[in-house]
Amino acid sequence: MTNPVQAAGLPAVSASGSVHSTVVEGAPALPPAEGLAEAVRDTQQQIGTLLVRARKSLATRAATIHPDLKPMSFSVMMLLARCGSMHQLELAQKLDTDKAVVSRLLKQLESLELITRTADPEDGRAMIVALTPLAHARYESTQDTSRQALFDKLSQWDVADVRQFAKILARFNEDFN
Repeated sequence: MTNPVQAAGLPAVSASGSVHSTVVEGAPALPPAEGLAEAVRDTQQQIGTLLVRARKSLATRAATIHPDLKPMSFSVMMLLARCGSMHQLELAQKLDTDKAVVSRLLKQLESLELITRTADPEDGRAMIVALTPLAHARYESTQDTSRQALFDKLSQWDVADVRQFAKILARFNEDFN
């Protein structure tokens, strides 16, 4: 079975950190850039640290809205705040999760009076999900607090560095789409 890294034509990195050049069918073999394996390992470690902090932030922000709110339910709120009301099926697709999981999350949000579900007038079987005004206000409050914390951290950087960081993150996110 082909390793996805090798299939993409990227150099393979062994557990010891040595880099093995990979050949993509029909393409000339290129040696890996000097120090690439170490740079990728460092990047992977930093991404892991960022993900742990992001999960903690989601849990904290969820608890700010309601002590019983689960971080995944908060993710539903984030999506609805960003995209507006949508069909329950579309929500499951955008969250890349099972319809049953989304249904349970929506039940929790509904019981906390943070969302409404209404039948689609064009298709009575489909449900349209929307944030309540209270949920939207509470979500925006957590956004303001989160944005201020990020501003406080990045205000110590040069504006050019912040722009470059945003540009690199955008490129990174785009490469994973």
